[in-house]
Amino acid sequence: MAIDRSKFIGRFVEEAREHLARLDRGLADLTQNPGRVSQTEIDALFRSAHTIKGSARMLRLTPICDTAHALEDLLGALRGRQLQLDEHLGALVQQGLDAIANAVEQLDRQPDPDALPPPDGELCAALSAAAKGADPGPPAGQPGSQSSEQARERATEQAMTPQPDPAPTATATATQAAATTTTEPSRPTGTEPSASGLSGSDSLRVRIDQLDGLLRLMGEIIAHHERLRQHPDEARRLARLAEPGITPACEAFARQLRDDVQTQDGLIRELHDRALALRMLPLSMLFEPAARNLRELARSLGKTVRCTIKGDSIALDRQLIDQLAEPLLHLLRNAVDHGLEPPDERLAAGKPANGWVRLEARRDGRWVDITISDDGRGIDLARVRDKAIRKGLLSAEQAATASDSEIVDLIFTPGFSTTALITDISGRGVGMDVVKSSVLDRLRGSIQVDNRPGQGTRFRLRLPLSLAMTRVLLIEAGGERLGFLAQHVAEILRVSRENLLEVAERRAVILRNEFVPVMSLAELLDPGFATTPAAAPAATPEVLLVILRVGQEKLALEVDALQDERDLVVKPVPEHLRHLHLISGFVSSGALAVVSLLQAPALLDLAARARGQSVRAGAKAAAEAGERASRLLVVDDSLNTREIEKDVLEAQGYRVTLAEDGIDGLHKAMRDPFDAVLTDVEMPRMDGFTLTERLRALDAYQATPIIIVTSREKEEDRQRGLRVGADAYIVKGDFDQSNLIATLRALLG
Repeated sequence: MAIDRSKFIGRFVEEAREHLARLDRGLADLTQNPGRVSQTEIDALFRSAHTIKGSARMLRLTPICDTAHALEDLLGALRGRQLQLDEHLGALVQQGLDAIANAVEQLDRQPDPDALPPPDGELCAALSAAAKGADPGPPAGQPGSQSSEQARERATEQAMTPQPDPAPTATATATQAAATTTTEPSRPTGTEPSASGLSGSDSLRVRIDQLDGLLRLMGEIIAHHERLRQHPDEARRLARLAEPGITPACEAFARQLRDDVQTQDGLIRELHDRALALRMLPLSMLFEPAARNLRELARSLGKTVRCTIKGDSIALDRQLIDQLAEPLLHLLRNAVDHGLEPPDERLAAGKPANGWVRLEARRDGRWVDITISDDGRGIDLARVRDKAIRKGLLSAEQAATASDSEIVDLIFTPGFSTTALITDISGRGVGMDVVKSSVLDRLRGSIQVDNRPGQGTRFRLRLPLSLAMTRVLLIEAGGERLGFLAQHVAEILRVSRENLLEVAERRAVILRNEFVPVMSLAELLDPGFATTPAAAPAATPEVLLVILRVGQEKLALEVDALQDERDLVVKPVPEHLRHLHLISGFVSSGALAVVSLLQAPALLDLAARARGQSVRAGAKAAAEAGERASRLLVVDDSLNTREIEKDVLEAQGYRVTLAEDGIDGLHKAMRDPFDAVLTDVEMPRMDGFTLTERLRALDAYQATPIIIVTSREKEEDRQRGLRVGADAYIVKGDFDQSNLIATLRALLG
């Protein structure tokens, strides 16, 4: 895919001007004070010429590239002390710089790379000859060589001729007379450059650190303004307490203060958005170089890949662009090195010899979804399971019962790789760890993996458009004010305490056919909280739940109250507090209040460990009681429901294998025999009715107990379940773990 050069011409011109100015100053110092110029300064001049050459080559600006290449050779010889700068060489270098400068200025006026004149062959030959120590002949600009001088004159003419001057001076007249020897390019009205060359440019280069400093200052202003937002409420409170004689005046003051704060709030938000827009860059800055690297890597591996890009005009904060480059590189490397098969293997699998990789972006409000997908072999789950066992991450039993999504998550484990051979491209088990830590921790985003064995893999990164402001939900729990990043909050709801289930000694709630574990946030953060005198049992008939979601996993956290939800400036965790893995940052809220933001993935891990301790204790008790370790297959598309049912069953001593849908369940049932099957109904690819019917058609499952656990409670659904061969039908709304266990025991005998 060809680069759209028009997007990068402006940046090239600005960058080239900066390097040319540096080269001009450096050459002047070298000429006037050769003994005072350090080797470091000469190195810097060489790098400037090299950078101009490299950028011009990437944009196929051949005239500039050729001249810069010859100039780079000569500066390289000076840097290596093969040559000493004298007046003759100094004039030659200056003419090389002038030639490049003229081309850059023409490119600025007419941003069409194909309209550039060819390079000055005589000048390039002279620069190359001088670099080799040969006598380049009379330098351009002296008698016998007029080309560079003519180019300089042309630049002068182009700069000076458009200036209207009803009373031209002698100098201007002379210049205009000289201009009659060339054809003046037409310019659009209002874009005539001045003699300084500045008015022709509609952009200004600003140092990134200055821009970052501006945005940090804006963040402080917003944080300070958040405190001002509290003042109108305080003014109204004081007005109500005021003496009757001054009450009207106090109320008027409170209203005026409220209006002023609201007006200032709008202005500050707009000012912040405009400042932030200065730091926004299109994703094409990231996607197009990544696509080139992808194709080059594929060629080096003997593969041919078609890389398609979509949505690259979406703009992201430069901080995100910078930090996204590395994880994107790792994902694309994995797609080519591990995902796409060699041509002969693809042909044998009935695929085209050439593979494809798609890099797509889609904006969703204040978020952007970036997907990286390929049509390769997908993630080999069997190899991942085997490697996890050999590395001691999972026992053989855990690997056998883990769901496919849990197995896929292992690829993000530090040092984990299924590659047999470590190369300079991959195999060290670093890349996917970098992807996870970058996206989740530094970019405040999320990752989803869609693995299709034999068909390919799709990684979906969901990222905020900017890191400067983040949507935050502020809550209160256990007397503390805390916050969550909004991207992890799936929903908020109030539930009657009577509707909470007791499952495996833990509470759960049913949300749209899915079991979601419920935990008290205060108790999760401080296990001793429930035993403190202040933590008396709640008397309210309802509980307030914040549902967190990370990937496919959900957790309902009971909180005391909601405080607010708004865009806030998130400050990073300082170095000395990095060991607090539950904290992802801090925000300022209210009167000098600093609120800790909780790390949702870490909270889910903490909750899972707490549930696991309970389950292990129950399983140990069941084993000691002599329960038979029957093997059960649990099929449900909800990770939370699978995990909760697994907790219930393992606490009773059963060995549980999980499946994500009917197809997955059927494959696992055909691969290994199970003593009983528990299945949901509503699932993608194959529903529970069909799964039951297919299992009953197999000799091995004609007598195996099958229990349907579903939210469908209509009698016609119940009858259909029995018709396809289910032995029991349990409605999730009436779920009782004792009923489930009793049903299982009755069926297993």
